[in-house]
Amino acid sequence: MQEPAATDSNLPVHIAVIMDGNGRWARNRAKPRHAGHRAGVKSVRRTIEHTARRGIPYLTLFAFSSENWRRPADEVSKLMGLFVEALQREVDELHRNNVRLEFVGDRSRLAASLVRKIESAEAHTHGNTGLHLNVAIAYGGRWDITEATRRVLRRVADGSIAADDVDEDVIAGELQLAGLPDPDLLIRTGGEQRISNFLLWNLAYAELYFCDTLWPDFGEQELDKAIEFFACRQRRYGHTGEQLEALEC
Repeated sequence: MQEPAATDSNLPVHIAVIMDGNGRWARNRAKPRHAGHRAGVKSVRRTIEHTARRGIPYLTLFAFSSENWRRPADEVSKLMGLFVEALQREVDELHRNNVRLEFVGDRSRLAASLVRKIESAEAHTHGNTGLHLNVAIAYGGRWDITEATRRVLRRVADGSIAADDVDEDVIAGELQLAGLPDPDLLIRTGGEQRISNFLLWNLAYAELYFCDTLWPDFGEQELDKAIEFFACRQRRYGHTGEQLEALEC
């Protein structure tokens, strides 16, 4: 685990978000599910902009999980089309705002046309130094750890590392978020209270914030509430509260 650097403002360094509730938002309005996903794109934009305004360096959004492939084919098709549309529309704006965009997940399961757009967006924003935005698509935490383990095993097999030298840092270095600080705040909207196979390794010490707000209704005020919740937490990393208080004195 990579502990984030302390911040005077007590802000999280890295926020991860499970964007849940698009379908229920649409159902509550007697609209098709894809209308909820489309409305959710506006919340994505608001969240990115407000995260950047608050000076938080890293944001990771869970857009499509490994398990979401089990959804009806028509819904999956519309979601993939929405990803393509959003990339075409948003990348230039992200670039103008100095946002670096990266994608994590199993690209082998995505259409070649979408992968090309993902790679183009990453290349276009690679040199940006503002908010580092990660979008998880076709991603699952168990898949991530499994793939990392396979890469480590290959390194052991070719002799580039000894089995006895494999430790947490070696495995973490092969994960999708390798080189980035672990998320220290997880937000899940929509009322569910689980992490749903998201960043299983990286969320080991994250503070978990659950809210009932459906994702299309999530905005700046809700994000600020989550950040305020984080500011009230004492992050001990295995120490006692008394030990941390002594260090602060």
